[in-house]
Formats: sequence, structure tokens, C-alpha cells
Amino acid sequence: MERWLVLTAALSLAGAVAPVDGSGHLGMKRVTKAKILGFDWKNCGKPDAPAVMKSLKVSPDPISIPGDVTASASGSTSVELAAPLAVNVTLEKEVAGFWVKIPCLEELGSCHYKDGCDIINQLLPPGQDCPEPLHTYGLPCRCPFKPGSYSLPQSDFYLPYMDLPYWLTNGNYRVQGVLGSSGEELGCLKLALSLHSN
Repeated sequence: MERWLVLTAALSLAGAVAPVDGSGHLGMKRVTKAKILGFDWKNCGKPDAPAVMKSLKVSPDPISIPGDVTASASGSTSVELAAPLAVNVTLEKEVAGFWVKIPCLEELGSCHYKDGCDIINQLLPPGQDCPEPLHTYGLPCRCPFKPGSYSLPQSDFYLPYMDLPYWLTNGNYRVQGVLGSSGEELGCLKLALSLHSN
């Protein structure tokens, strides 16, 4: 469950882009020093949503990139999460006091992904072990996700240097990810954060 919610955030924040040169190619920049401040989250689904994030803790605040981060999470699903599993992502940036929706460009940004399971298989090819610490705690990282409760104890991660979309400049961002299958909403998560980079 946590994997899907984290995937939603990652697809949005690491991918929403705008062409830099009008060529339609993604404009990426190497981030050598960035900070994420004020990370916050909440469920935005119906009270009886099948997939729910119960807890998500991330520290320190601010989070440095590159740098170490500590995270723990728990969630549950009352239904099997299997392909095709749609993910609708809305990414907004605060501009002059207004929230502006970042469009979907080259499958990145505020986009509809027809099958999140397929995206996971591209990131983590079948046959490979799940990455740490999921592997250590026996947590699944690929579809199908069986009904049940999932919990990631407090774990340490290293966030390396990364290439971010050129437009992803300093500012406040909101991300909403909606998980669905066969036209039915299964869960919804909202994230908020501020990004400050060099």
C-alpha cells in the first residue's frame, strides 16, 4: 500500500516537467543541494475507501538532498490491488498566492497513468528482489498487493543527487494521487511540501 502512495508522489515530483527549449524534450537539471520543508500528508478518499494510508512519518525537517532521511509508514487495503491499477496524479505549484496545475507533458506531471503496476515493473523488473528495506521486512513491491495491513518500521534511506525537471524551482507544491480500478476510486492521498534548491 505504501509503495503505491510513494509511487504517486515520486511520479509527480520527480517527473512533472515543461520543455526548456520548445523542442518538446524534457529539461532536466542536476540538483547538487536541495531542501524539502514542511512535508505533510492526508487521506483524501471517501471514509470507506478500500486503500488507506494510516501513518506516514518523515524526518528530519528539512530533508536535505543529497542526504539521509528516516521514514515509517503504515496502510491497509481491503481489496486486492492488481493490474490494471489506474493512478491519477494532480500536481500544483503556488504562484503569486494561487495554486496552478502543472500539465501532463511526456507522461509526467498532472497525468492519468492507466496502469501503475506496469510502471512499477519498469522501475523494478520482475524477478528482482524488492529493494531495501522492503525486502528485509517482507513487504511486497509489485502487483498484486493482497488485502491486508502493511507496515514499514522506522527505516533510514539515503537520497542521492538527482536530476529534476528544469521548472521544478523553489516554491510550495501540492500533489494528489487517486488510485482506481474499473472506474472505482480505491484510495486518495494528498501531499504538501516546499522545495528550496540551488
